[in-house]
Amino acid sequence: MGKAIDDISASGADWIHMDIMDGSFVPPITFGAKMTANLRGRTSLPFDVHLMTQTPEKHIENFADAGADYITFHLETAVHAHRIVQNIRQLGKKAGISITPSTPVSALECLLPFVDIVLIMTVNPGYGGQSCITECFTKIEKLTRRRQEHGFNFLISVDGGINETTAPNAVSAGADILVTGSTFFNAADKPAIIKKLRG
Repeated sequence: MGKAIDDISASGADWIHMDIMDGSFVPPITFGAKMTANLRGRTSLPFDVHLMTQTPEKHIENFADAGADYITFHLETAVHAHRIVQNIRQLGKKAGISITPSTPVSALECLLPFVDIVLIMTVNPGYGGQSCITECFTKIEKLTRRRQEHGFNFLISVDGGINETTAPNAVSAGADILVTGSTFFNAADKPAIIKKLRG
């Protein structure tokens, strides 16, 4: 994990996206706040912590203390999503909300004025290396229109199957942040892949 952080830092990437999986909302288990805290000292890049967990409200404070800059949770796992957003911001962090491919953008409507990031999953979350569900790019287009119409300030992030082929279409749809995993870590020249993704 330390080498992965070092590779990202040396590549010219803007920040580090961390998938926190609990083995319940998604099948695998990854790591928790302790490892996040241990890695915090290896880079000055922002940590974007993506909670793919049930009951995300139980983990917010631990990840805030561990050095997360952004904390994103899934709408599908939250009963009181607005309260969770408030809690994240009260801890001095940026708040993000994410939806899986089967959840419509309309489900986010009441949260859009309050969040800093909306993360659109373009694969079913859980495993790396999946192919991008490009139909999800219409969600990015809808969010882009909502943001323009209402003057919202959230960033649009896209995660899942993002590579040299899919990235330009995601950006054309309005994405501000491209999250890439397998494409980056499988690349022999990691700075080059970052340049390609940026276009």
